[in-house]
Amino acid sequence: MFTFQKFTLGPLQTNAYVLIDETRTRAAVIDPGMPDAALLRRLEGLTVEAVLLTHAHFDHIGGVEEVRKRFGCPVYLHEAERKWLADPGLNGSLRWTDVTAPVSTAPPDRSWKDGDKLELLGETFEIYHTPGHSPGSVSLRCGDLLFAGDALFRRSIGRTDLPYGDSEALIRSVRDKLYALPDSVIVLPGHGPETTIGEERTGNPYVRLEK
Repeated sequence: MFTFQKFTLGPLQTNAYVLIDETRTRAAVIDPGMPDAALLRRLEGLTVEAVLLTHAHFDHIGGVEEVRKRFGCPVYLHEAERKWLADPGLNGSLRWTDVTAPVSTAPPDRSWKDGDKLELLGETFEIYHTPGHSPGSVSLRCGDLLFAGDALFRRSIGRTDLPYGDSEALIRSVRDKLYALPDSVIVLPGHGPETTIGEERTGNPYVRLEK
């Protein structure tokens, strides 16, 4: 199994996660939201197997190019947002000029779709397409850990008032896919503190199960 460390980055306090395998030789990064010296130092001396993007809003991708170039690793993103890395209009950085310069990077190296399985760090990650916050949003599950991006938060869900957001799609994603997971699954969101599927299924005010 791997260990992980959370780095909360940038003005929007985006959670990036560095995953390191039990041999302490290999790593992966989820949502490097901006170039960050501490995150990069944590990766030094390790073989970085991949950058995994839950979606391509600017606050989740700002550090992608620096990690990719420094460590020579592939970047994974859902095909629905393939063009977003290079387009500041699509990734939202043009809308937030008070907090960021326009963000533009090379396209993703690889794409994934719902139900795909990715072998990484000696473990299997399952890909859940969870659109709504954005059309290509995914959640990544490995055992009892779920890296949920901006789909599900502690007592909240992702915003859907941005371009290409869809509130009904997000509610379906959370209710039909994420709430179907075991109560014990730990939710590691793109913003804010961790929670569990059980806590959100019973206490999240935005998505409730029909009785």
